[in-house]
Amino acid sequence: MKLYGIPNCTTVKKARAWLAERQLDVVFHDFKKQGVDPDWLAGVAAQTGWQALLNTRGTTWRKLSDAEKAAAGDAAGALALMQAQSSVIKRPVLEVEGRYHLGFDEAQYQSLFKHL
Repeated sequence: MKLYGIPNCTTVKKARAWLAERQLDVVFHDFKKQGVDPDWLAGVAAQTGWQALLNTRGTTWRKLSDAEKAAAGDAAGALALMQAQSSVIKRPVLEVEGRYHLGFDEAQYQSLFKHL
């Protein structure tokens, strides 16, 4: 199990705390320190949809120029933007048994780990 994100992101902090409270062993991948592998990014986008993976609600997105936003209007452009600016990737990304789950929602996590 692996959690991808940025450590100072509030939502990532909530997910990490939730997982830690339940003593779930999770490896954390810091986009800022470890980067974003393009093949990994393409795989997540293929599973979740690039539109869901692109965070258009965050500060980084709001700071982009209209031209940069427009360039992210298709899969190739969105993936290029996410590769260049990892802060526009929806966080956290939780990988469990080869499946990717975007964002943190306590009910979703409880469902994923209902065996606890």
